[in-house]
Amino acid sequence: MIRHVVSWKLNSADATALALDSATIRAALESLPPLVSELKSLSVGSNVANAGVNWDLCLVADYDSLDDLEAYQVHPEHQRVAAVIRPLVESRAVVDFEL
Repeated sequence: MIRHVVSWKLNSADATALALDSATIRAALESLPPLVSELKSLSVGSNVANAGVNWDLCLVADYDSLDDLEAYQVHPEHQRVAAVIRPLVESRAVVDFEL
């Protein structure tokens, strides 16, 4: 099994905009599990500690294999969600590891 972890630092400068953008991203990502069969589990959460230092939002998703992760990356529904996320993000970090 492959665990895919993505953390984002959002563009939003104030707490209200940050919360709105986080909710937008979370809703978009949480729409994916019933649409992408390769996606076995997905969790999304906003940072609750050390605002301004920690990353703002994190995704943890699991796939049976690297091939499934790669299929997810190019899936049209993932591409749709990525188009929602990209303009809201300052930077991101990704780690994929085997469980």
